[in-house]
Amino acid sequence: MSAGSMGNAGRLFDVTVGAGDGWIGEVPAGGRLRIVDLCGNQAVDTLFFDAHDYANRYSAVDTVREQGAAYLTTGSVLLSVDLDPLAVVVADTCGRHDTLGGACAQESNVVRYGEHTRHQHACRTTFVRQATAWGRGLEKRDLTHNVNFFMNVPLTPDGGLSFEDGVSAPGKYVELRAERDVLVLVSNCPQLNNPCNGYDPTPVRLAGWSS
Repeated sequence: MSAGSMGNAGRLFDVTVGAGDGWIGEVPAGGRLRIVDLCGNQAVDTLFFDAHDYANRYSAVDTVREQGAAYLTTGSVLLSVDLDPLAVVVADTCGRHDTLGGACAQESNVVRYGEHTRHQHACRTTFVRQATAWGRGLEKRDLTHNVNFFMNVPLTPDGGLSFEDGVSAPGKYVELRAERDVLVLVSNCPQLNNPCNGYDPTPVRLAGWSS
């Protein structure tokens, strides 16, 4: 995606987020956010909030129930806990994104992979760090459901979740349109213990532009 394709005048940001790093920023109503998987199979944990009411945040439960599907792709509407549309997926060259698996944390790493992982970096840590740096009333307790863009987490026949090899590839992207002013919080997953990113976390690109 070139700068020209999104319009220089309306460009809000165009950043590369390294593996294990995070980003936080606002996208105005009608604006676009494109997340590009630069190297392939990188999981991008993402939180969405109403920019004027952080308590009105993304709800995986309501989103899955209202759209009748466990995964996100073109046309999916991301709903808040108040059932307000926060964003709509308007383009998707990957085809499927997880909204059930949640964000990795140091505590869950220990449960899943063993005590030796306790001090490994995790998405929850990145979320807290970015929220603290942002300030403006965003607190640790506001960090709940997240979307895992590009992550492959199939449902098992018994209703469980399985973390599998990614289904993305270099250059694949997902693009969202903000339905209201939204705050976006990203953790570019550092996970080394499951195959969601091929055990090799890599950078992603975030580009935003106004309508």
